[in-house]
Amino acid sequence: MSVRVFRILLALLAFIFFAIFCAIVVPPLLQNPDVLGAFAAGFVNPYSSGYSADVIVCWFILAVWVVFEAQRFSVRGGLYCLLLGLVPGVAVGLAAYLFIRSRQIVESASNA
Repeated sequence: MSVRVFRILLALLAFIFFAIFCAIVVPPLLQNPDVLGAFAAGFVNPYSSGYSADVIVCWFILAVWVVFEAQRFSVRGGLYCLLLGLVPGVAVGLAAYLFIRSRQIVESASNA
């Protein structure tokens, strides 16, 4: 897979998730702007609790990865991706981080 195709797929998947997230979450949140209640609704049954726990742990794994690569390989911009991982979600934050990371890797490889 070329770098161009990789980046296009990342952007496309992040956009698709963002559109789905907005279509599902924004209308009820506009009717009842209780953000904590909306967060707690992710834990209404064992199945949604499992998915919610998975997403939360994935965000922490992404955070560990971002901090590690910032210190070890000087990858910049990861903290913005962690914020994107909170809203709208880890899918967008991870895609953004991989996009940023791939650009910096390609740039550093071409400078070497």
